[in-house]
Amino acid sequence: MSRPIIIDCDPGHDDAINLILAFASPELSTLAVTTSAGNQTQPKTLNNALRILTLLKRTDIPVASGASKPLLRDLIIADSVHGESGLDGPILPEPGFDPEPLHAVELMAQKICNSREPVTLVPTGPLTNIALLLATYPELQTNIERIVLMGGAGAALGNWTPAAEFNIYVDPEAAKAVFESGIPITMCGLDVTHRAQIHEHEISMIREIGNPVARIVADLLDYFCIYHKDPKWGFDGAPLHDPCTIAWLLAPEIFTTQECWVGVETTGELTRGMTVVDYYNLTANPANCELVVDVDRLQFVNLLLERLKFYN
Repeated sequence: MSRPIIIDCDPGHDDAINLILAFASPELSTLAVTTSAGNQTQPKTLNNALRILTLLKRTDIPVASGASKPLLRDLIIADSVHGESGLDGPILPEPGFDPEPLHAVELMAQKICNSREPVTLVPTGPLTNIALLLATYPELQTNIERIVLMGGAGAALGNWTPAAEFNIYVDPEAAKAVFESGIPITMCGLDVTHRAQIHEHEISMIREIGNPVARIVADLLDYFCIYHKDPKWGFDGAPLHDPCTIAWLLAPEIFTTQECWVGVETTGELTRGMTVVDYYNLTANPANCELVVDVDRLQFVNLLLERLKFYN
């Protein structure tokens, strides 16, 4: 039986590739796609999700827009990384269907309530929608199996500030609420995503697969690589942050994890959005997170290459 999931995202080049990977994987059943503001504003991230699902001919999947700003703060976007549209680079189809009239939180609640199996939430943007869901519908927590998120950093340095990863920095209050929810969490932070790099010759391999979706993925990566070629990052390629979430669900054996307690800093002058990881159990807090710390990069890339052939 396929595993029911809901993907909450802010597309975003790596979010788009994450969606493409998910819909090429029969092991997963995507009940809905919801969007938040993050990499771009809410109207743009919603439009991007609709365009990707139109490309994939999955207009049967309900899509709904959610929070347009963080819980308590002004919105920060990553247009320096993802461009004016949020998906600059490839030529994508215009949306071939309309979003649901429901708010993202209502759509998620509906799908979780109606699912016979516990649902896994896969947020790859700021955690605003997830925090709102848990606060509005606490009775549904028993039908949430796990939250597999992209965000944060443990031993790794931040990528938006010296201390913080972008998704957590944008809405640290929401992240704090999610990590304190008691729901099992798998955290794919910069510790692993910076190891999940794709190199230029591998982008060529994706393009050579030859189907329209693979070519779009190659075009997405061509643009995404521009930002990551800055020597300050020290990358050999581009880190595929968000696809680590779906890849972990599909092939957890290629990842290394550690159970630990993770807290989120919301008030620090220099550390807003920092994920504080208690590697040595110094706080004596019980573990609330399965922290993903490493990946077999070649197996990760091979998984993506193999799944892209699904669209032939």
